[in-house]
Amino acid sequence: MFVPREECFVAVLKVKDEIMQSGREYLRQQGFTEILPVILSPITDPLHHDTFDGTVSFYGHPYQLTKSMILHKQIALRTLPRIYCFSPNVRMESAERAGLGRYLAEFVQLDLEARDASREEIMQIGEGLVVHVIATVINRCPAELSRLGRELSVPKTPFPRITFCEAKERFGQTLDDSLSASLSAPTWLIDFPRSVREFYDREDPQRPDILLDMDLIYPEGYGEALSGGEREHTLLRILRRLEQDALDKDKFFQYLAVAAAGIPPSAGFGIGIERLTRFVCGLDQIEQARLFPKTPGKIGAV
Repeated sequence: MFVPREECFVAVLKVKDEIMQSGREYLRQQGFTEILPVILSPITDPLHHDTFDGTVSFYGHPYQLTKSMILHKQIALRTLPRIYCFSPNVRMESAERAGLGRYLAEFVQLDLEARDASREEIMQIGEGLVVHVIATVINRCPAELSRLGRELSVPKTPFPRITFCEAKERFGQTLDDSLSASLSAPTWLIDFPRSVREFYDREDPQRPDILLDMDLIYPEGYGEALSGGEREHTLLRILRRLEQDALDKDKFFQYLAVAAAGIPPSAGFGIGIERLTRFVCGLDQIEQARLFPKTPGKIGAV
């Protein structure tokens, strides 16, 4: 039966609402407290790939639109042991990424962080979150999934794992896309080399240049779901990593001042709400997952 596009979009928005509500339910059960997002700040994630900075003058000082709340999450753990946030992010990617179907210039991450957590513990939380969200959507949104023609099954835990080195040997440089297309279930990509990740990802003390981090990769070619890991938290380690990545320490002086006073060890991740919605709903393009989408290389959106 033909279903009008407007009716499909209503179904998508209802599923996304359930994704966000069930995410909150799960994290509250796990002892997390929701905090409000940071939209504008003198510090934000420098990222390890090219984006255009969204910088504004705030009383004569350069402030940036948030690319991710990673640095603020670490600081927030000085106050609360487990935090999460639905964080609006602005990442103005190059136009070449438009055709990949999973990039937005403006998107929302469910960003969480836990004090004294290990990568293993935070991966278990990630698996529990994904399983809870999918099971809840199947239970509460059967009409919407039927309208979208999407059949879902709850993934089994623990999720499979593959190292970055193994994936690169099998799939080459474009390993995310190729790996995702080969999968039938969500899979962890772990142990990235230091050279391809950010300065705050913690280096394994037993394996130099290997990070205690991870990405979760969706099956069916939907790409990366979430990214995270353990964090560097001592001032000397953070300074060393900034130097290794040739980043200007002066741009992070507020963060470094807090690190000097002490930030706790932690682990966490951010999972994109629009990407999760796209996967759950089986959408072709990520711009179908939200109202007023802004995609790389396109202008004219409201």
